[in-house]
Amino acid sequence: MTATLRERIADDRVHVMDGAMGTVLYSRGMFVNVCYDELNLTHPDLVREVHTAYLRAGAEILETNTFGANPVKLSGFGLDGETEAINRAAAALASEAAGSSASIVGSIGPLGIRIEPFGPTAREEAVAFFRRQVKGLLEGGVEGFILETFSDLEELHTAYVAVRSTCDLPIFALMTVDESGSTTYGTDPEKIATTLAQWGADVIGLNCSVGPAVMLDALERMAEVTDRPLAAIPNAGLPRLVGDRKIYLSSPEYMANYAVRMIRAGARFVGGCCGTTEDHIKRIRDEVATMQPRQPHVVVARQSIVAPEGVEPVALAERSTLGAKLAGGDFVHNVELPPARGWRAEALLAQARALHELGVDCVSILDGARARSAIAAIPAAVVIERDVGLETMVHYTCRDRNMLGMLSDMLGAAAAGLRNALLITGDPPRFGPYPESTAVFDIDSIGLTNVVYRLNHGIDPGGNPIGEPTRFVIGVAANHMAVDMGLELKRLYWKADAGADFIVTQPVFDVGTFDAFVRSTEEFRLPVLAGVWPLTSVRNAEFLANEIPGQRVPPSVLARMRKAQERGADAALEEGLCIAREIVAAVRGMVRGVHLSLPRGPPEVARAVLSDA
Repeated sequence: MTATLRERIADDRVHVMDGAMGTVLYSRGMFVNVCYDELNLTHPDLVREVHTAYLRAGAEILETNTFGANPVKLSGFGLDGETEAINRAAAALASEAAGSSASIVGSIGPLGIRIEPFGPTAREEAVAFFRRQVKGLLEGGVEGFILETFSDLEELHTAYVAVRSTCDLPIFALMTVDESGSTTYGTDPEKIATTLAQWGADVIGLNCSVGPAVMLDALERMAEVTDRPLAAIPNAGLPRLVGDRKIYLSSPEYMANYAVRMIRAGARFVGGCCGTTEDHIKRIRDEVATMQPRQPHVVVARQSIVAPEGVEPVALAERSTLGAKLAGGDFVHNVELPPARGWRAEALLAQARALHELGVDCVSILDGARARSAIAAIPAAVVIERDVGLETMVHYTCRDRNMLGMLSDMLGAAAAGLRNALLITGDPPRFGPYPESTAVFDIDSIGLTNVVYRLNHGIDPGGNPIGEPTRFVIGVAANHMAVDMGLELKRLYWKADAGADFIVTQPVFDVGTFDAFVRSTEEFRLPVLAGVWPLTSVRNAEFLANEIPGQRVPPSVLARMRKAQERGADAALEEGLCIAREIVAAVRGMVRGVHLSLPRGPPEVARAVLSDA
């Protein structure tokens, strides 16, 4: 009688898993724009043939064709309603191919979105998404689950909870690392091993992203700190671009040689990921058929994420002048400057000097205003602080940056002496002059606030110590005119919970609406800076009302500007300044400062608006 999956896990023997599904499907004519998971319904014979090929090659454990069959990824093809059906069909196909010769594990990959604390998706939502996939796979008859190619321990844990809260079948929990040997979040192999073992995963290990050489190094480190059964499922090396195709160059012989070395290092389950075929699996099977696994020899569990002893976050009042004013209850005057076009900063520096002479507390440097190309905010802020001596607040958007890039930018800003940051998600490019551009939103402002808050506590997103903590005063944005105010307040709660120090609002034109909003934020106990935008003309007012995301100008204000415009441009400009002064006076008792935008006006506009503030 063929062994069950539980028996294979417990028998202290080496077992061979299958290879890549997508690689083989592509080689058989399925292009990358096809939903490979849907093939379980539309091309079942083809999927069954791939399983059969791996079975004939010697695989003892087959994975279902469901790596991306979660409702989030399927929604990109309009198939989220078919989640259970696709997973159910996939499990049935694998079972039909295996018969009684192999075990079937349900493949579950990442959702493709960020979850808290680095994204807006709650853990409970993520568990619910994964649970739908689990339900379909169980109905199809899997013997266990393989949670694979995860780089975020938090997300892997939600998938683990989704399985374990639904059934008690065995779980393979696999993370993926980059060429440094750690995940993109900085989590090292020792932390991966000890954490997955603490959860109670039946088999732990690594798969995808790297070839066998890098994976062997990481696997050896895992084997030093755990006695859990280990799995190693590398790619066939790193892909190389040959013509217009990505080709994996590691031969079956090379992969088999490393499979032997991985077993000697402590692996009990070996197979292949991207770029591998039945030829790779057959050669691996031939090489390891008579091998016995190495007996676990745990040396010491490294506590790599423990922050250095004595590291304490810096108090708000000690982080920057802005932080001291916020902590001390002073009224803050911050003026927003657009970034300089081109690379010359003389005009920007001249504006900053004029504002410094006016006595403003801080200048805020926009980051790609309205998704336009311009000098980056961080170097502009560095130049202003160096040459003018005026403290800056860097606008930093999540758009067009991945999380590692953001982490590097924040550490670089800290090294350059910058201390204040306004973290925002950012406008999509369609609001700028390049609507054909695509946007990258790896994490949003909530996730970035979590990242910077951790840096302020001396750890990176993976929980690894960075030494001395950063000293950022963290600002977040809020829209008091949001159409869905419930969602806006919920997101603001998440930002506050993530570690924000203060709030900056959109420009205020309706004081009554703003007052109601400020009252609704009292539970967050964060100082609020009211946005103020001096209108320069009726065209400026109409542009702001109709073409800028998140803005709304009441009809009463538009009427005042139209009436003033009838008397000429100077009258319209003066009316805009008058409206701005009225707003500053009206909100002064509600907030802890103002955030004045100068979209086109000279620094003298700030004097006219803030003279009595």
